[in-house]
Amino acid sequence: MVQSWLSLLSGMALAAALPPAPLGILAPLPLAWLLGRGGFGAGFLAGLGFWALHLVWLPLSFVALFETPWGAVPYLPLVLIKAALWGVVFGLSRGRPLRRAGLWVVQEYLTSLGEVAFPWGFIGYALVEAPGRILASLGGVYLLSLVVLGVAVGLQAAWRRLWADPVVFSFPTLGLLGLVIFWVGLWVMPLPAAQGNEQALLVQGNINPLRKLEGLSAEATYLQLTRQGLQAHPGVAVVVWPETAVSGFAPELEALLADRELLSGLETGLTNRVVRVYQGQITHYYDKNRLVPFGEYFPWSGALHPVYSFFFRAFGFPQGLESRTPGQAYQPLGRYGAFICYESVFPSVTRRLVLAGAEVLELGSNDAWYGPSFGGLQHFQMGRLRAVETGRWLLRAGNDGVTAIIDPYGRVTARIPQRQAAYLVGAFAAQRHQTPYVRFGDWAVVLAGLLGIGLRNRAKGTIV
Repeated sequence: MVQSWLSLLSGMALAAALPPAPLGILAPLPLAWLLGRGGFGAGFLAGLGFWALHLVWLPLSFVALFETPWGAVPYLPLVLIKAALWGVVFGLSRGRPLRRAGLWVVQEYLTSLGEVAFPWGFIGYALVEAPGRILASLGGVYLLSLVVLGVAVGLQAAWRRLWADPVVFSFPTLGLLGLVIFWVGLWVMPLPAAQGNEQALLVQGNINPLRKLEGLSAEATYLQLTRQGLQAHPGVAVVVWPETAVSGFAPELEALLADRELLSGLETGLTNRVVRVYQGQITHYYDKNRLVPFGEYFPWSGALHPVYSFFFRAFGFPQGLESRTPGQAYQPLGRYGAFICYESVFPSVTRRLVLAGAEVLELGSNDAWYGPSFGGLQHFQMGRLRAVETGRWLLRAGNDGVTAIIDPYGRVTARIPQRQAAYLVGAFAAQRHQTPYVRFGDWAVVLAGLLGIGLRNRAKGTIV
């Protein structure tokens, strides 16, 4: 019973160390305990504690936004499924911490694949507030997960040996000291400077998404804020509006923008689209490829039609909702690698955009669906790593936030408060180099897979 409670509480402690909490430096501590404990049951209980806390924004936001307790119902099966995946990892690696660490990262990667992909809660995001996040430019968030788990494995092994033989000047003591120095170093290491030579105007309209579904136009709000921003900052090169900002463009927009570019979400009804507008013309567009399962498209709609119908009515959509059509390619809008909302948690999306020639990343989002919960902040913190992985500036415009500019090292250089109509002007720069992660992709997952298969210890003939 004690072990069960410790597994549950350790999972919760790990969740408390991940974004949006700034406690990532503590993440190896609960991990060190979890890596050496139990099988499927321990993993399931740890996952239950982790996901129940990490995703608690889901019932909080849905109940408040849709004004019905039925908004909390999807939370339970999601937590149970995610916890079961942890149970599988633990069951396959009982008593083998290094193997468990490898399988953990492989499991993270697999959750980014398929129709119902939900790549949330990666251990590597513990480093998002640390300068050591720069390691993501070498191997992405999966490398960061391996680093955090590797430190936890080392802590667990060194502590176990110290407990058995508490000699001050011993190899386990020196190893433990080295691990602590390395880990703390990731949080205090200096980062190079990043200077922008152009200015961007990002607009945050703060429009209620449910009112938009009822036909509310947001165009006047975005035009007014853009006009104010351009009058105060005439040197702006590009204007950025968020996801599904408008359903069309007013005639006066061309004169307002002059020779500036506009990147804007465009509501088409069938697709979730972002466009580049220049001199009154749409020159490029990108349709969202990674749609939100059960939000923008509805898998297995034939078999689950009665379930969908029930929840549509409960959420105030008696006529139901139609699945959107996904995009078919990752093509930049000129020099801008534009992607949309949920796609920011997929490292492969921004990597492919940069491989296709993107020199600046642009993200339009509508995190108003998270309501008053911390879900929007969690989403923002995870998306920051896409700038580091690709070595690109990131211009992030959110309907109600977080609207911010992030430099290629993951630093937030400019930001405005959430849930207010406002604009932001800040510097950025185009980049053309390719980081190792862009060039070589998810090699850290391959390394994790090798660890997950198991390495034979020649001295003992065991699998670690």
